[in-house]
Amino acid sequence: MIEHFEEFLAAYMFLTLGITLFAGLPVAFTLGGVALGFGLLGWEFGYLQPNEFFLFVERLWQGAAQNLVLVAIPCFIFMGTMLERSLVAKDLLYILQVLMRRVPGGLALSVTVMGTIMAATTGIIGASVVMMTMMALPTMLYQRYHTPLATGTIAASATLGILIPPSIMLVIMADLMAISVGNLFLGAIVPGLILSCLYFVYILFIASKNPHWAPPLSDDIGPESTKELVILLLKGFVPPVFLIIMVLGSIFGGWATPTEAGGVGAFGAILLALFNGRLNKEALQDVCHRTALTAGMIFMIFLGATAFSYIFRALYGEDLIIEFINYLDLGSWGLLFLLMAVIFLLGFFFDWIEITLIILPVFTPIVAAMDLGGYVEQKDILYWFAILAAINLQTSFLTPPFGFALFYMKGVAPSSVKMKQIYAGIIPFILLQLFGLALVILWPQLALWLPNELLQ
Repeated sequence: MIEHFEEFLAAYMFLTLGITLFAGLPVAFTLGGVALGFGLLGWEFGYLQPNEFFLFVERLWQGAAQNLVLVAIPCFIFMGTMLERSLVAKDLLYILQVLMRRVPGGLALSVTVMGTIMAATTGIIGASVVMMTMMALPTMLYQRYHTPLATGTIAASATLGILIPPSIMLVIMADLMAISVGNLFLGAIVPGLILSCLYFVYILFIASKNPHWAPPLSDDIGPESTKELVILLLKGFVPPVFLIIMVLGSIFGGWATPTEAGGVGAFGAILLALFNGRLNKEALQDVCHRTALTAGMIFMIFLGATAFSYIFRALYGEDLIIEFINYLDLGSWGLLFLLMAVIFLLGFFFDWIEITLIILPVFTPIVAAMDLGGYVEQKDILYWFAILAAINLQTSFLTPPFGFALFYMKGVAPSSVKMKQIYAGIIPFILLQLFGLALVILWPQLALWLPNELLQ
């Protein structure tokens, strides 16, 4: 029995992690605690030396504290939080409502466009879902929108920020997989816009077929003259879109690194708040506080994940996984679909941070060695897989029973909105996301054409 436990120590480590995460314990302390506990067992069985425990701090320092790419994370968090706090997002949604008031389902379509635009300003899904729910859901319910359609539209649109660059998740994925952040950003643009277009077409179809589900807005909404509309566009629409173009354009054009672009975005968000007369000491303190809390949470999980991955490798966990995959004899395509299925199923229970930091360090070497018979060039396999994983991970916010976006929405939605209505509304959008994932699997160039074309 002891020999069996010693031989499969890494497998029991992974099993213990799953059990403790299901128990609802804090992710960062769970990762670190399991790593420490099994590290001590590894020391007892001769897998580790005592001085290797001191490498935790060194690896965290080199992998996170000294990693200039990861400095972009608090910058992008600050940018998104400042745009939310200064009500730039609220003004933008109002303008979109005015522009689309005569289109079937115009309000829902405005939310989708809003989610797409705001996706390029923040990757903080919790903040995006709460912000868009508080701004759009009361209006949609007042306009007698079908509740599941309203909630599904908001939840799906607000989670686009996890895929459309500059996404915090893409920054972390690029670091874990040792690939270019800029290339990954370029690769995610088309798939992200495809998902947005799928939402747009679906809403347009549903609103045209069931007009009572999405009643049109009244004509008295918005400015009364063309001059007032132009002023509204110049003041509320052009500045945030220009900021997005500057941030992404500087990265794609090679003028700035993601870290530098993040700093420019944060400064630009401050200027927009000042331009709108909504920058004061209280707002700045609140944004800094929320940025520090969010960044601290992410980097604390980094600490636990770094310790976990080190101990897992020291206990020959990767060798155990490779042996198991060879035993299954799935081949490269079978392995790809297995990994996609695992990520999708994990999304029912865990957040993207947990899935990313646990899965990617383990499977990246295995994915890099895949042979797809020329279907995807070897140099592009990691980028393609990263985009597939990113699309797949977006569903983790929406899939019950633990879809975090659904809980965020329920927490701020009116009491009349029931959880079963939220669940019912999100199902079509999950199917659309899986359809988008299938498109990128069938046509890899949807994710690879833009980076390959611009970087030739």
